[in-house]
Order: sequence, then C-alpha cells, then structure tokens
Amino acid sequence: MKYPIGEFSKLTGLGIHTLRYYEHEGLITPERNSSNRRCYSDKDLTWIYFIKRLKDTGMPIKEIKHYAKLRAAGDPTLSERLKMLVQHQQTLDEQIAQLQKHKIKLDEKIEFYRKEVEHVHDVPLPKSEYTNSQPPRTG
Repeated sequence: MKYPIGEFSKLTGLGIHTLRYYEHEGLITPERNSSNRRCYSDKDLTWIYFIKRLKDTGMPIKEIKHYAKLRAAGDPTLSERLKMLVQHQQTLDEQIAQLQKHKIKLDEKIEFYRKEVEHVHDVPLPKSEYTNSQPPRTG
C-alpha cells in the first residue's frame, strides 16, 4: 500500500516535519509519485517503527543514521548491523540491571516508611495504598 505524507504521519505518530527531517538525514527514502510527492510504503512503515524503537531505547540519532546507511548498502553489511544491535542490546541490559537495582532500593525505602507510618499510627496500612510493586527482593 502507498501512503501520502499526511497519512503516513498519522500512521507513525511522527510529524510531517520530522518525516522530512528523517529524509534529509538519510534515515528514510520514500518513493516519489508522478507529481514528485512523497509516497510511503508498508516497508517504510515497518522501518519507521524500527527507527522509533531504536530511538525509544536510547540509541543516539548518530548511530541510527549509521545503521540506516548500512541498511541501505544491503546484505554486505549484515554482520556490521548485527554487531551494532548486539552492542545496543548489551547497553540496554546494563541499563535495565541498573534500574532494577534502583527499584529494589526504592521498594526497600517504601517498605521502611510504610512500617514507620504503621508504627506511629498503630494501624496496619494496606500495602496497595503505598506501593504498586512486590515486596523488596533480597540477594
């Protein structure tokens, strides 16, 4: 299916100016119709969703641009693209591990304050009122 820029903008959740910027930066290369208007495909839609995923997971735009250039170069760059994605995955794993450590400490602090409030008011509080997470993990 083919989409004009306005429809493609709605489908992707990206503004028209952002799509033009992505084109200018070489991230996406839409076809042009006989009137020289941008014409996006389902393949472009899938690619934009992937770009958004990379961006949402913290990949810098400079690296996304490099990845896009490699992608445009085709199969000879498969190994390099795989390497980039594995490196990004490792970065995400490190960030997730760090966030989990922070969450454990936050859970512990919430539990501490919950117990203090119970002690001061001598009334047990329902856990759901003060946290939406599991009890602190140890180990």
